[in-house]
Amino acid sequence: MTTASNNRRHAALSGLVRAGLLTGITDGLFASVLNVAFYDSTVTRLWQGVAATLIGPSAFERGTESAMMGVLMHFGVAFGWSAVFLGLLGLAPRLRTVLESPSGPLKIAAVYGPFIWLVMSLMVIPMLLHRPPTITGRWWVQLIGHFPFVGLPIAWSFARAFRSR
Repeated sequence: MTTASNNRRHAALSGLVRAGLLTGITDGLFASVLNVAFYDSTVTRLWQGVAATLIGPSAFERGTESAMMGVLMHFGVAFGWSAVFLGLLGLAPRLRTVLESPSGPLKIAAVYGPFIWLVMSLMVIPMLLHRPPTITGRWWVQLIGHFPFVGLPIAWSFARAFRSR
């Protein structure tokens, strides 16, 4: 294996780890602050709600156990979407060119973050809950929030990883 190939692999892995962790943290903090400060709820209830997409309404009766499950699921999703982005970088050289431009991470985040919310809220979550999506003011806040709190950490992490190689 060549040094260049090792460098690319290292950049991809470091970008993936950074993107998954940073996205999980920033989006988790965004959702937690919204839940407590604006939606009159608790952080525990937020993460129990995430867990409820897999284990059902009993998640709200399981306390910290289901809240922690929700946090783990959240980070799994953050890593999953980061991995999808890494795959897209490998398939679309033009995307890599945009990412490496001075305002590239902002441009990509403005599209990729809301795209993630659209897929999750209109397809994945309704499929898991067996009910149609509900589009409310909160839904729009999440759509907009996915630009800085999801798309940007992912795009910035990979831009940084590939720039430093």
